[in-house]
Amino acid sequence: MKKEDREFFKKCIDEIFDCEKISLMDNYQQHCSVSCLEHSVLVAYISFWFCKKFKIKVDFRSLIRGAMLHDFTLYNWRERPENAFAHLRMHPTNAYNNSIKYFEINEKEKDIILSHMWPLTFKMPKYKESFIVNFADNICAVFEVCGMYAKIFERRLKKISVFPYSAC
Repeated sequence: MKKEDREFFKKCIDEIFDCEKISLMDNYQQHCSVSCLEHSVLVAYISFWFCKKFKIKVDFRSLIRGAMLHDFTLYNWRERPENAFAHLRMHPTNAYNNSIKYFEINEKEKDIILSHMWPLTFKMPKYKESFIVNFADNICAVFEVCGMYAKIFERRLKKISVFPYSAC
């Protein structure tokens, strides 16, 4: 990835990290040993990389912000009273409600957050950005469950220095 692309990605991520609540996502496990925050950064990176690699014209800022906020639930779903399937269907709404508390969200970001679990939810993506984040989220979940997160982190994300705190 070009230096200016890495800098743009980092700038967009830093906008999200300006909110102190975002770092709380690191307290919640997403898949295996990967935190919700690490997962969200990886989804944002894979979405951005994919669009750059295949020269897909998108609103890159909305793509990155939506990807960063798609799982902004701030709870451990394993400790919730609903079953796992109910969580899969409900958490996009919870993430959206948290997002609008702390950020100004545009229509594309809203759609990315609310539709990222399609087709498990009935909210089909309306925008290219939403489909791409949905795809990247699924790819990242597979990477994380298969233990491939560390390799990607070492090779790609560490170079950008996206984590402004010591947990990563």
